Amino acid sequence: MQETSDFPSLANHFLVAMPKLQDPNFEKTVTLICEHNKEGAIGIIINRPMETLKLSDILSELEIKKDRGRLISDDHVYIGGPVHHQLGLVLHAGTGDWDSTLRIGPDLGLTSSRDVLESMATGDGPSRALLSLGYAGWAPCQLESEIHQNSWLTVKADPEIIFSIPVDTRWQKAIESMGLNPARLSSQMGHA
Repeated sequence: MQETSDFPSLANHFLVAMPKLQDPNFEKTVTLICEHNKEGAIGIIINRPMETLKLSDILSELEIKKDRGRLISDDHVYIGGPVHHQLGLVLHAGTGDWDSTLRIGPDLGLTSSRDVLESMATGDGPSRALLSLGYAGWAPCQLESEIHQNSWLTVKADPEIIFSIPVDTRWQKAIESMGLNPARLSSQMGHA
């Protein structure tokens, strides 16, 4: 997808699910929009860790050798969204120099190539990263329609919420970053 200068892109913004959003794929999620243009949007959910799958499991399955001194066995793998569940994507700080990286903003990249995982295994990868399987996708005008229907709040992405805030409080912290109280959100918010 190519971004045009006259399109109001939400790339590098969070989509924060409103409390009324009952879709099991997105209920109480925070999704980082990675790309958004007239052709649609793609994003990665940043607060849905898988219960049983860890980064070390993925590395073993791909036969990527880990540096013995680097402890990565407890790093979560996230459900990035309901599209292409087998596709591994690494959301990371910085843009790095890997084979296939989409620049999201000045401080964030999304890499789909194996070399970023190899770098992470040896300790040469990004200092802060999140591995997801799958992503969220929207057709042209679909995301805009959902926002108009008050399914989502939007706010500029904050890497600290992605990488430093405990996963179970990311939804609340994203809402609070807008100056809002999550307990006071209404399903009618945004309508006059």
